[in-house]
Amino acid sequence: PERSRPAAPPPATKEVDNPTQLDRVEIQGTSRDDDQRRASTASKIIIGREEIERYGDSTIGEVLKRLPGVTTGGRPGRGGEVRMRGMGGGYTQILVNGERMPPGFSLDELPPEQIERIEVMRAPTAEFGARAIAGTINVVLREAIQRRLNEVRLASTFERDHVTPHFNWTRNDKIGDNGDAYNFTVNAMQHKRLDDIDSQSFTQRFDTTTGALKSDTLLQTRGQTADERKSLNMTGRLQLRLDGGDTLAIQPFVMVNRGSGSSDSRQTQGPVPDENAFERIKYDTSSNDSSSRSAMARLNLQWNKRIDERTRMETRLGAGRMTMNSSAHREEDLDSTPGVFYRTQDDTTKSRDTQWSVNFKLTHQMENEHNLVAGVEGEGTDRTQTRGCYEVFGQTMRGANCAFLADFGENVSASTRRLAVYGQDEWSVGKQWGFYAGLRWEGIQTDSTNNQGPVKNTSSVLTPLLHGVYKIDEKSREQIRASLTRSYKAPNLNDVIGRLSINNQFTCQPPDTLCGPNLINYPDRFGNPDLKPEMATGVEIGYEKYLSKGGLLSANFFYRRITDLIRSQAELETVPYATEQRWVIRPRNIGNAKTYGVELEAKFRLDEYLTDALPVNLRSNLSLFHSAVDGIPGPNNKLDQQPRYTANLGADYRLRSVPLTLGASLNYTPTTLLQQSDQVLNDIDKKRVIDLSAMWTFSPSVAVRVAASNLVPLTYGNGSIATTPGRIVTSESTGRSFTVWTLRLELKV
Repeated sequence: PERSRPAAPPPATKEVDNPTQLDRVEIQGTSRDDDQRRASTASKIIIGREEIERYGDSTIGEVLKRLPGVTTGGRPGRGGEVRMRGMGGGYTQILVNGERMPPGFSLDELPPEQIERIEVMRAPTAEFGARAIAGTINVVLREAIQRRLNEVRLASTFERDHVTPHFNWTRNDKIGDNGDAYNFTVNAMQHKRLDDIDSQSFTQRFDTTTGALKSDTLLQTRGQTADERKSLNMTGRLQLRLDGGDTLAIQPFVMVNRGSGSSDSRQTQGPVPDENAFERIKYDTSSNDSSSRSAMARLNLQWNKRIDERTRMETRLGAGRMTMNSSAHREEDLDSTPGVFYRTQDDTTKSRDTQWSVNFKLTHQMENEHNLVAGVEGEGTDRTQTRGCYEVFGQTMRGANCAFLADFGENVSASTRRLAVYGQDEWSVGKQWGFYAGLRWEGIQTDSTNNQGPVKNTSSVLTPLLHGVYKIDEKSREQIRASLTRSYKAPNLNDVIGRLSINNQFTCQPPDTLCGPNLINYPDRFGNPDLKPEMATGVEIGYEKYLSKGGLLSANFFYRRITDLIRSQAELETVPYATEQRWVIRPRNIGNAKTYGVELEAKFRLDEYLTDALPVNLRSNLSLFHSAVDGIPGPNNKLDQQPRYTANLGADYRLRSVPLTLGASLNYTPTTLLQQSDQVLNDIDKKRVIDLSAMWTFSPSVAVRVAASNLVPLTYGNGSIATTPGRIVTSESTGRSFTVWTLRLELKV
């Protein structure tokens, strides 16, 4: 929430004698982004265009990873799933223009050039929704402004001898003299990646009576994967001013992607005793070829109507569709029978998601400093998914549909409906106190049908929300924040209706043979229609001090108590497609958990504290996390993917003698041990990413930027230790990471 007050005028700047040096003027005071952060009652971080462009990042994840408490799930330098407070698995709410995107959408599909700003909200609010146990990230696309802009950016990235081009064109201008304006951005890019496959699994077998070691086996896999993706993204915004001060905004959004991939691997295995013959590998080599196509189109309308001097109504309508088609061909071969494929599999999947949304919001500013907001939201998503899968075993067995998937639903149709009603009040008491109180009710219903029959999952939550801020001085240079909230995490569609996926290492042989047993580190996967939403009670306490030259010192403490925690765990299950029990991973509500931590941030100019120092802008943050899941043995019974801490250090400096701007940053996340269940301990490798950038400004309309991401790359990997009666399986998967170089030409014409 942000107070509806006019922003304070910017401080005046001194005149400069030499007009050719206008670009050297240094404005003292906070930036507009920090002004919005300071004015908000609830804790909020604003990232504007300047910060987005600072290091020349190619993905949003790389931009966000430098913020306090934010981590990413991919390899170093690759972006990946964005997590606040280090909490993976959907605890962070991701919005684009305040709207949730369809399943399968990734933030990394949005190029940074198409983004106006990013809003990071540490605690939920009634307006943006309470599906944000860790927090909310709202990405706002480029807006239409009353200023002419015609910008072209040409770039190439270099990674492991692969060169990939990028093109971006942004156009902004006004229409006539009545305040109308438009903006559109076109972005075309290509990605090529080559990664190594290097994994091993060491199995030790013990006598269940004496505990003596009986035998052990090492399984190693080596290979390589190659991926290529081409994408075209287009966004636009038409801003129209209507009679009576009303406005209408029309915003289309189109994304088209084409991808292909291949992989080849060889596995070798040591001796396996006859009594454990089912563990012997069925193939030595495997190869995969895949292709995919996806397209998303969405249209948003926003009508702002001025009812009177103190009352406004906002109506937002949205509709969109996303289609995805993929095909894959897999071959598995045995060295003992060269040229005779043990198994070939052809798999095609087609999915279509249709989404709509309706939002009404009424805002009324009262004379006694109260700002009332009430709203109603409706949203729906319909998914249809069809799959065709055909496989052949050897030369003597006839081909058939894949395993027994037809019995469990190759084709799925599902729908999700969400309705929310909320109200909030934001008010001031004197010049130093600000308060916010909100209440939100939200209901979600998921329906699906497959060959197993209909599945329905319904949940509703009522979430009260309280925020407060105390301004230690009337100019808001120092302030203390506090929040008490309820939030939740609803099961996602795939967790509820996820179809059966049988592990490739222990497949079934159709059409007449049931599956045998498998191992805990090679489980099957299935959804769970009985999932309940996670609920969390949260507390936030923060301190902020704004410095004279645009700097900031802040400390924020958070606490969450979570009930009905959802975690994917492997358990032995009796399944109709096997002669024996098999290990099956499915999401389950396993109990309660808690997490707490502190996020420290400092950014300032060096010459603010050292008189003779250069005006170097320094940025640093350190976030410490702790969590505990009830019912799982410690000390590593943490929330999924949460590290012990994450740290960032960055600096940038604009030289006075030449038009050169330099920047550097360091991001570090330590090794994480995570007790996934009673049987499984996971090991997630450390991440250290060093980024450098340099920009030479030839003129106000021409600049060249060179950036290097992930300098001095590390090998990155994950491991696990799985302990079951009579067996310990130690697994490890590693791969090299690489430096990504970017060369970009920026033109304003």
